[in-house]
Amino acid sequence: MATVAEQLVRTLRNAGVERIYGIVGDSLNPIVDAVRRTDGMDWVHVRHEETAGFAAAAEAQVTGTLAVCAGSCGPGNLHLINGLFDAHRSGAPVLAIASHIPSVQIGTGFFQETHPDRLFDECSHFSELVTQPDSALRLLRIAMQTAVGRHGVSVLTIPGDVADRRAAGPEADRVRLVSPSPAVPTPEQIIELADLLNSGEKVMLFAGAGCAGAHDEVMELADALAAPVGHSLGGKEWIQYDNPFDVGMSGLLGYGACYEAMHDADRVVLLGTDFPYDNFLPQARTVQIDANPANLGRRTVLDLAVHGDVRATVEAVLPLLTPRTDRSFLGRTLRKHVRKLEKVVDAYTTRIEHRRPIHPEFAASTLDEVAADDAVFTVDTGMCNVWAARYLTPNGRRRVLGSFRHGSMANALPHAIGAQLAHPGRQVISMSGDGGLSMLMGDLLTLSAYDLPVKVVVFNNSTLGMVKLEMLVDGLPDYGTDSPPTDFAAIAAACGIRSTRVEDPREVRAGLERAFAAPGPGLVELVTDPNALSIPPRITGEMVRGFALGASRTVLNGGVGKMVELARTNLRNAPRP
Repeated sequence: MATVAEQLVRTLRNAGVERIYGIVGDSLNPIVDAVRRTDGMDWVHVRHEETAGFAAAAEAQVTGTLAVCAGSCGPGNLHLINGLFDAHRSGAPVLAIASHIPSVQIGTGFFQETHPDRLFDECSHFSELVTQPDSALRLLRIAMQTAVGRHGVSVLTIPGDVADRRAAGPEADRVRLVSPSPAVPTPEQIIELADLLNSGEKVMLFAGAGCAGAHDEVMELADALAAPVGHSLGGKEWIQYDNPFDVGMSGLLGYGACYEAMHDADRVVLLGTDFPYDNFLPQARTVQIDANPANLGRRTVLDLAVHGDVRATVEAVLPLLTPRTDRSFLGRTLRKHVRKLEKVVDAYTTRIEHRRPIHPEFAASTLDEVAADDAVFTVDTGMCNVWAARYLTPNGRRRVLGSFRHGSMANALPHAIGAQLAHPGRQVISMSGDGGLSMLMGDLLTLSAYDLPVKVVVFNNSTLGMVKLEMLVDGLPDYGTDSPPTDFAAIAAACGIRSTRVEDPREVRAGLERAFAAPGPGLVELVTDPNALSIPPRITGEMVRGFALGASRTVLNGGVGKMVELARTNLRNAPRP
């Protein structure tokens, strides 16, 4: 007769799960031992449970199927929470198994006692406690289907003693997990949408992650409306490639003519995006199409809200549109976009091969050229997000994963672990900042232990660059952002990983090519300019005043040379407010 732990693990295997990420320990031991005795199921021993949550999130995103992580009672499963928040906000179907203290001790203030079923409530669609063997299998089925059906996290809390008891019912279940079908708007909504689009003389499309699988349909819509197409960071990989209507990205990391196109248009169409920065939106003349009705009208006032899958909605409305003969708005916006790109995006990537420290923009541009056409990039939050947004080139085969909605540091390396295990034959590149890598650096040992061919590219500027920019914009001198120089290549080598440190920009390409050609894990540390900061696509007077105030305070504090270097670094990239 199987135990509850065996029943759960075998059911997970029958549902297609191949591995569980976590760290072994005490109350989790029955689950881990069941994994050991289940064919086709592996235990991935990470060095921090936060890594387990991130890795499961990445696996779920690149496969579109359920991924699983686990944590032992108290601190063990508590460490999962940041990775689970990231998974949940990214819409990744993840099941977390949170083992618990002995059931008779719950509520007594026992050693390591927490209440996981309550703690994980905010970062899950389903979080329940298994109290007896009779309910375990049923709750597991509900947890799995909820994660897949609602695109997010489910948490199953199981006391160790309950997991070790004899199971009730079958030794395993066969669960066929069902993803939601595309939402199709009503005919009345489609007619109203067509009327609004036909009445607009200057229509602009803004695409998010909800445009996945709808690239060709969005291009047809843009062509029919002669509409420029911008995107959010989450929409970049799905919409920017093969896009003759592209005008860049909006938001704090944005570039190009996207912001201006959105504000010049007399009709803005938000396609599958819950873009959070409402101050970048015009707050007028807007239509929103989204498969999640909770997103409609959350960021801006709307002339029309359409609940529907982007692809299905666009297919339905296209036959009702009157093709544009006046394409002047599109032409003006595309020319404006080219001028901005020539100034901003190309500013740091040409004629700088001899300048030290390495400009991160040049490094990112080179990385884009060297990487495989079907590479999976995992990107740390902070300045790596900026360089990825501006310099990685999507093509419909590459993937770009990041903590784009949760905004956590340290996500790139653990995301890469999950992506690589899910796709062992595919190139996976972790674009890690020195700040992010140092937070979960122990999982370099995971790369080495499993001989995962992840290539970690460290942009080491010895500072928290995004935080520094935020301080300056707020009128504050940067403080607490810099860290002592660290040789990450030496640390990686001590972990058994082939590594190299690059300080000369002329060696960037060769260093990357050697690392990518070698088998097994690798780390390339690029020593980059700490003064290369991101300039948003729109600068307000308040931002300018804040930056000037922060600069003046830095000067008054004795940092004249520092501000001179900062000014020299960013002079070519500074738009005129």
